[in-house]
Amino acid sequence: MPDRHGPYRNTRFLLEIDGIVQAGFSSCTIPENSTEAIEYREGTDPPTTRKLWGLNDFGTLSLEWGVTADSIELFEWRRLVEQGQLDDARRDIAVVVLDEEGEPGARWEFRRAWPTSYDAPELDASGSDVAIESLEIEHEGMERAA
Repeated sequence: MPDRHGPYRNTRFLLEIDGIVQAGFSSCTIPENSTEAIEYREGTDPPTTRKLWGLNDFGTLSLEWGVTADSIELFEWRRLVEQGQLDDARRDIAVVVLDEEGEPGARWEFRRAWPTSYDAPELDASGSDVAIESLEIEHEGMERAA
């Protein structure tokens, strides 16, 4: 294992999804999470509001990858949602950052995740860009693991 003196690089990562083999992606946006602050004041309070915690909100996980003949599994996962089979579509997933040796490092785990949208690539015969698919994934909570 390399001698670790700094942060992980953001260029080596994979995604673990139960039952789906595809792991490599060209881009992954890990969402923010936040807690709503609720202002509250009673008539006998000092002339300032109290800050109470409200609902937790977890943003959308975004993935992009180059189209290959084998990249159909994520589209099929999305199709479960389209067919109304949301309970079958929900999966626990994880984004894992790899170190210089390719070993797992930092990890974000997402509970009860399911794909909300799929975007097919734009095809242009006059260009030289890679055909990129993308997927937006909602979830019901995330954890940061070592």
